[in-house]
Amino acid sequence: MPPFARRCLFSLMTPARLAHTAAVLAEVLAFERPADALLAAYWRRHPKLGRQDRHRIAETVFAALRHYQKILALLPDAPRHTRAAALLALQFGGEDAAALADEAERELLKRAAQTDFSGCLNTASELPQWLTDTLRAGGWDDARMLAFGRSSAQSAPLDLRVNTLKARRSKILPQLQAEFAGTAATPYAPHGIRIGGKPSLAGHPLFAGGALEVQDEGSQLLALLLGARRGETVVDFCAGAGGKTLAIGAQMAGSGRIYAFDTAEKRLANIKPRLERAGLTNVRVERIAHEHDARLQRLAGKADRVLVDAPCSGMGTLRRQPDLKYRHNPDSVAELVRLQQSVLAAAAQLVRPGGRLVYATCSVLPAENAAQAAAFLAAHPDFAELDAADILRAQKIPLDTGRFLELDTGRHSTDGFFAAVMERRR
Repeated sequence: MPPFARRCLFSLMTPARLAHTAAVLAEVLAFERPADALLAAYWRRHPKLGRQDRHRIAETVFAALRHYQKILALLPDAPRHTRAAALLALQFGGEDAAALADEAERELLKRAAQTDFSGCLNTASELPQWLTDTLRAGGWDDARMLAFGRSSAQSAPLDLRVNTLKARRSKILPQLQAEFAGTAATPYAPHGIRIGGKPSLAGHPLFAGGALEVQDEGSQLLALLLGARRGETVVDFCAGAGGKTLAIGAQMAGSGRIYAFDTAEKRLANIKPRLERAGLTNVRVERIAHEHDARLQRLAGKADRVLVDAPCSGMGTLRRQPDLKYRHNPDSVAELVRLQQSVLAAAAQLVRPGGRLVYATCSVLPAENAAQAAAFLAAHPDFAELDAADILRAQKIPLDTGRFLELDTGRHSTDGFFAAVMERRR
């Protein structure tokens, strides 16, 4: 059998794979835990599932999440009929699911093919009612919501950042273009590369050698807004797995000192091998209990730059985590807003007079973004807003979203990001 034929065979949805998909969907559609965590737990319980099996099942689960508004319109009790939901997900993903269906399911698939979903914003955009209501209240019109929703229902591309400590984009880009069709420079981030398809790069020499890091273009822009310089003291207050920490370290050419703080030990543990691969030795990684941890006081008023990529709803990352729009609601967002206020106020105490504070989220919700920045500035008259567009323009980056960085997937083909840049005046 030719290799291409084998790949096609392996990619097929089979009755056995469909049964597993329906089983894990029953857990996912409860929306009590992240979909990727539930899938990982399912793989552990079913170790005989091979790589191709897991890939096919996961792709169908995420297709169901991306098209869940349409599925609910046809199958209101979808969490109790997950086999039918999986078949609909296959069809909405452009596959012929009829061969796997029984008579009743084939009728459902036929009805799906004949239904016009464009007349309702929620089904047309694949965004739930609470989210469209929230965005409309924030000034979004239907056209913008439709573009955002449709783009968020697509799989995210693979964005990379060239580690300037070890390589230059101008040298690496032609090599990757020769290896992966459709590869191009990112339109905004000066060190970014967008890979065609979604190949695994774990064993690639450029990745293994630290010349490349996986990082969405929007996330790369946050680090550029911080504008860290050689020899400075910089704090990544909510460092997570360290993507922005690494980008900041490259900006500083390995000099100065970076403090990477987070409350999750597991996330921080992922930073250390990445630092070693990137060739960074000036980063201190430290877990804190909470944003008011007494250990932070040693840096009070001493940091030149502080980045706060705050805990948020993640409504800008729906391409990667489509279940988030069903796991959140106005009440959970309101709780996050309160946490963001506390985190931002605590981080601000670390900034020296004349230093820079960047507040960022991977959300598109106004309450987490512009409203949060406005509330902070009103409560902290010692900080003044800087124009994000001016900062990017000074770095010859052709992007102007106004005084804030406001990215959304429909307009910029990045994850949705927000950033407000502020300077402490006294």
